Amino acid sequence: MSLKYEHMKIKEIYSGVTVIAFLSIFTYFGCSGGLNVYSTQDDIALGNKIKAEIAKNPNEYPVLNDATIRSYVQGIVNKIVSSPVIKNRVFKYEVTIIKDDKTVNAFCIPGGAMYVYTGLMKYIDDEATLAGIMGHEVTHADHRHSTQQMTKQYGVETAAAILLGNNSAPWIQIASNIGSNLVFLKFSRDDETDADQNSFYALNSISGKPWHPGAIKYFMRKTLQKTGRTSDLEKLFLTHPPSEDRLAAIEALEKKEKLAAPTEANLNRANYQKYRAMLP
Repeated sequence: MSLKYEHMKIKEIYSGVTVIAFLSIFTYFGCSGGLNVYSTQDDIALGNKIKAEIAKNPNEYPVLNDATIRSYVQGIVNKIVSSPVIKNRVFKYEVTIIKDDKTVNAFCIPGGAMYVYTGLMKYIDDEATLAGIMGHEVTHADHRHSTQQMTKQYGVETAAAILLGNNSAPWIQIASNIGSNLVFLKFSRDDETDADQNSFYALNSISGKPWHPGAIKYFMRKTLQKTGRTSDLEKLFLTHPPSEDRLAAIEALEKKEKLAAPTEANLNRANYQKYRAMLP
């Protein structure tokens, strides 16, 4: 759910692509219907650059080296990715936990690498809510929202230059340094709606239905109730804050699918609280 997906400055050069190849790529549309002139391998290459930049900045992105917590969240993501709703299985949806209690956030970069802040894990109250958030983040990568937004922002002509290896163009440096913030391509309102909806259907299609698929609404409600009291939530979901419209859309999906009221069995509060208590 990358709340704020504006673009990050990463130096990437694409070369050796013929005009014929570009013309075929030009007609490609991503999973959610947006024009995307990049390939899935481009998503992976860009994601690898971003991962490297994050790894070079441990002061801003301190990794929590706790195998138990990481494995717990990774297990949730693995179940989500097992859903038939998720299509890009070439991506590696690998979880890293960021030790930062002041930041209530999670994000997924192109190619599937996922980052979850301890601030988010301490903020929410049950496993199903975390699953809903992670499903939202997986969708941003799976539907390739970042490179779709790059196509929109830079235009087809610019994208063609990238693909043809025009290294002199100023946009080759999509961003230059992480500094104190990750800067990603900002997701559109349609991207956010798509990620919410796809997360819902992904959770609802998993064998055994381990989680209530609409539980992300609990995060949204809690956050909306805190509107106007931002001192303790200054960085709250910087990339895509919840809205009344998003909450209403989730509730409408629950009604459409005639879901029963959530239970302890599909919210899994007790298990979640056990792992949350392990956080430093």
